[in-house]
Amino acid sequence: MRTIKFLLFFLMFAGIALAQEAGEKKKIIMVPVDKDGVQRVEIVGGEYFFDPEYIIVKKDIPVELIVKKKPGIIPHNIVIHSPEGGMDIRESMSADQRVIKFTPTKAGKYPFYCDKKLLFFKNHREKGMEGVIEVTE
Repeated sequence: MRTIKFLLFFLMFAGIALAQEAGEKKKIIMVPVDKDGVQRVEIVGGEYFFDPEYIIVKKDIPVELIVKKKPGIIPHNIVIHSPEGGMDIRESMSADQRVIKFTPTKAGKYPFYCDKKLLFFKNHREKGMEGVIEVTE
């Protein structure tokens, strides 16, 4: 009887944990235009994540991405390969902030991701280290 109670308790706890994980929502940021006419947003990269992972900016207004990496030994970068939208970026990330400047030229949704990889393992993008920059009119 004790074993059954223990198993029921364990299964209930595991179910709650899985439900919370499945219910997590993406962090969405609408980037405001500062007084100097620039849209600025900080992006932190870490163990196979970007925070925030969905960024909304306006077309034809300069953007500054302030990127940095959480402390750790695993290398990360940020790649935005969307020249049609005015973004063609590949920048290594470190614990020190780096500022990436660009002006989006076309409305749409553009992926950003980390393409780092260790030997025979999946690359970081395949492990979920990706996000979206949405450019609006």
